[in-house]
Amino acid sequence: MTDLTALFTDLVRLETRLYNVLDTRLKAEHDLPLGQFEFLRFTAAHGTTRVFDLAREMAITVGATSKAVDRLESAGRVRRTANPDDRRSSLVELTSEGERVLTAAAPTVEAELNIWVGSVLPASVLDQLATSLSMLRQRAELDPRTDRHHSSTSGG
Repeated sequence: MTDLTALFTDLVRLETRLYNVLDTRLKAEHDLPLGQFEFLRFTAAHGTTRVFDLAREMAITVGATSKAVDRLESAGRVRRTANPDDRRSSLVELTSEGERVLTAAAPTVEAELNIWVGSVLPASVLDQLATSLSMLRQRAELDPRTDRHHSSTSGG
């Protein structure tokens, strides 16, 4: 039987080490922290997005997300516009500079991930791992306890 605690520990330690390697390389080569890369990638995939949607995707608070968007905006990589459907929120979209740095950084991320993951596991195992992690993430996202926006006073 698989030791789930050991599996969890391996996942966390691997994520931490990979995050640190990617973050260091992106900062050195593109002046772009990995967290900002993830924000740009999500925004590019959606065209425009709300801060709330970014927060939900990244599993962080709206306040932390808003500060991160402020940094991206100060760097000229995103712009905020008024949300015509909800005056309380704004829409975030990439600028040409955001598109440029994302396009430049994406191959760096892919190359690094290939070193640490793609060259270690055969394609069939990678496919199964991707499917398995997606299933686990979907399960976690269904549980309100994993949502940073969920009220901790909702009973228990």
